[in-house]
Amino acid sequence: MTISEMVSALNLTLFAGENGLNREIQGGYCADLLSDVMGHAKSGQVWITLQTHKNVLAIASLKDLSAIIHVKGLQPDPGTIEHANLENIPVLGTTEEAFETCGKLFRLLNK
Repeated sequence: MTISEMVSALNLTLFAGENGLNREIQGGYCADLLSDVMGHAKSGQVWITLQTHKNVLAIASLKDLSAIIHVKGLQPDPGTIEHANLENIPVLGTTEEAFETCGKLFRLLNK
């Protein structure tokens, strides 16, 4: 499944990284502790978090993550948007909680 297909299926908002919407999703990872994501997330996963600062893009780039989803209606700061567009990493948003978002993504990927 591509990021674009996920965006449509989960009704997500695209904040940045439009050029990366064709990336394939290999799974998901939900965490807010940056060191946890650095140590355990895998390439191709979608990162679900409430962190919105530009350090999330450095980690997403380092780990070759497919996209970032911000939960709870949170929006990325301008530095994050700028970095995401440079790295072609989609930064997405939802008003839902992380728990609901994780469950929906899990079901979507395991159809």
